[in-house]
Amino acid sequence: MSDHFYTKDGLKSIGKLMELKPDLFGAFFAFDQKVFAAGALSVKVKELIAVGAAHITRCPYCIDGHVKRAKKAGATDEELAEAIFVGIAMSAGAAAAHSCIATDAM
Repeated sequence: MSDHFYTKDGLKSIGKLMELKPDLFGAFFAFDQKVFAAGALSVKVKELIAVGAAHITRCPYCIDGHVKRAKKAGATDEELAEAIFVGIAMSAGAAAAHSCIATDAM
């Protein structure tokens, strides 16, 4: 993609948040590192989960970062495609579930 809705340097302004609350930001990063460390699930599996979840949350920075981290952890393109489709299915499922609100309102 040559056009971006989000710029590559779009996260630069997050530095302001880090300056304002370094303790909270530090806690978040420590938590993130702990979550993505190998445990009962491998780093690769955790990154594939993150790729699917990033498609649900629609964060382009998370999609880019976690795809790269998944590849680094040994994920194949086929595994990444399946993880993406899991995210797509979960998002569609949530939309279908929420249709009950509309049908109740009808």
